[in-house]
Amino acid sequence: MNPDHPSTNKSARQPPEYLAVGRVVRPHGVRGGLKVSSNSELIYKLEPSVNIYLGAKKDPATVKTLRRHRKEFLMFIEGCTNRETAEKWRGATIYIRFASLAPLPEGEFFHWQIVGLHVITTAGEELGTIEEIMETGANDVYLVRDSTGKEILLPAIESVIQDVDLENERIVVRLIPGLIE
Repeated sequence: MNPDHPSTNKSARQPPEYLAVGRVVRPHGVRGGLKVSSNSELIYKLEPSVNIYLGAKKDPATVKTLRRHRKEFLMFIEGCTNRETAEKWRGATIYIRFASLAPLPEGEFFHWQIVGLHVITTAGEELGTIEEIMETGANDVYLVRDSTGKEILLPAIESVIQDVDLENERIVVRLIPGLIE
């Protein structure tokens, strides 16, 4: 199943209309630049001419340029040509439409598709539900909480994650020594 397109199966996880890719930290300079922070790889989809949506009202805008600027990004959008105009976007979340994204490679998923899935072992033991995904740099780590509140941290690596079944809303994992006491 292609994870980027909604399934006709009612139990399948449905995509949101908009995905957050970053946040405007503050204006930059006097020509309407926007300093942007992002922890999402989706920020790299913001190329010239890409349509974005800003703030809670999701006001449309078009990207002119985006480049790395120290630990953050510097973005210019059409119609934003001075500091005063840029100031109105301070703190605004930057969104793109899910439908505008190209399909992900096989075996890759959006975080919204993974959070909430039930986790079971290859032996059929229920471990809990994925509540959060932590990005560590090397690989993601899934925080799984069971019905008693106990937490398990599972690295999202091939040797642990055996199957992601979006239709049945579960992930099958192989526990390696040291993951659970």
